[in-house]
Amino acid sequence: MTQQSVEPRTTAEDAGEGTRVPAGRSWLDRYFHISGRGSTVAREVRGGITTFMAMAYILLLNPLILSGKDAAGDTLGQKALITATAFAAALTTLLMGFVGKVPLALAAGLSVSGVLSSQVAPNMTWPQAMGMCVLYGVVIMLLVVTGLREMIMNAIPLALKHGITMGIGLFIALIGFYKSGFVHQGKATPVSLGPAGELAGWPVLLFAGTLLLIFMLQARNIPGAILIGIVSGTVVAAVLNGLGVIDPKQWAGGAPELHGSALSMPDFSLFGHVEFGGWGEVGAMTVGMIVFTLVLAGFFDAMATIIGVGTEAKLADDKGRMPGLSKALFIDGAGGAIGGVAGGSGQTVFIESATGVGEGARTGLASVVTGLFFAACLFFTPLTAIVPQEVASAALVVIGAMMLMNARHVDWADRATAIPVFLTVVLMPFTYTITTGVAAGVISYTAIKTAQGRGREIGAFMWGLTAVFLVYFALHPIEGWLGVH
Repeated sequence: MTQQSVEPRTTAEDAGEGTRVPAGRSWLDRYFHISGRGSTVAREVRGGITTFMAMAYILLLNPLILSGKDAAGDTLGQKALITATAFAAALTTLLMGFVGKVPLALAAGLSVSGVLSSQVAPNMTWPQAMGMCVLYGVVIMLLVVTGLREMIMNAIPLALKHGITMGIGLFIALIGFYKSGFVHQGKATPVSLGPAGELAGWPVLLFAGTLLLIFMLQARNIPGAILIGIVSGTVVAAVLNGLGVIDPKQWAGGAPELHGSALSMPDFSLFGHVEFGGWGEVGAMTVGMIVFTLVLAGFFDAMATIIGVGTEAKLADDKGRMPGLSKALFIDGAGGAIGGVAGGSGQTVFIESATGVGEGARTGLASVVTGLFFAACLFFTPLTAIVPQEVASAALVVIGAMMLMNARHVDWADRATAIPVFLTVVLMPFTYTITTGVAAGVISYTAIKTAQGRGREIGAFMWGLTAVFLVYFALHPIEGWLGVH
């Protein structure tokens, strides 16, 4: 069975050549279908810049995650990691823009980097770990080429897709509140307001002020509200920091100031350091489990993100399917291999793409703009530290609120719908993983439909996903049974 993939079409595009190709339309408009998707060049540029500003933290966070020692006791240089992170993000995001033609930006997946740092590197060398990245990317590309990945996405019921969008909204809102310092790990409770039940420090107040400013601008329907808020918050932060009002140690991600020259040459010393041999000591079963874990981390997080952002960008049809995204899915899979070769971990679609969509981005031009900014960071690495983490976090909370509006599309009176959606929504932030929310939603949907005697409505792919996710939840005892550590 094959599945035909077509470009997402709008009413204007379906109207015929005579009505949808106005005289004087630029080549840029024609190539990216800008007017056909109801957007403008200005909106796409603004959306691309906003997405970059929301994602820029990855240039600092990914090197931090991958800073540990491997089995041989070796570490990866910070400057080389920043270069690898920026290069891979730029290349994959530009590919997504020019080839996929959708407003999705890619960078090093934090879930993938976390697996590499905590599970892979302690058992092998960093070059071998990057080789695992390449392998998982190839596996995902094969799933795309065979049509399985898009079929899996389209097989998920519409209600669950809305639940995925809402869950991602809550998840990124929690990330924003946590990164800003508004929410902390509590001493007597799992979480708390501030470090001890109250807010502490100027930076978190700046976050709250930026958040309120963006909401106020949105309430006034002012274009570019998120970008205006981020720029305004950064300027205020830099001024307060320059005047000595705020102790530099209070900033979570570093003070908003420029250290030394704004220019620096990239360090490509990690590029191409990939090994596919030397796995004999860990065993074939362990290698298989590692690849399986990486595929889970990269596949379903990206799938949920594409559904969420694509729905927000109105690129889904009336059944919640994502037609025309086979190229985007292939590029996302290729990101695993590209990131491994670059030495910066597997690349995947970032949920922060929703910030650009919130600013009106609807086409690949926004991704091109984001990719160019990542490319510029190869030479302007010191500038990435100017936007405070607290200010950028405000944009995540705003987008989280916008994505929760999908609740109006869910039939909460139907238990077969409401319960899986509920589990999908709450488990993403509660477990701090997107994949867990998707897994719980799929399994509960199948179980409830079966209990109602409506098993035939589930579909073969949903049954297959249920089996995969049952393995996902039972992975630890399965590893113990197989003697894999």
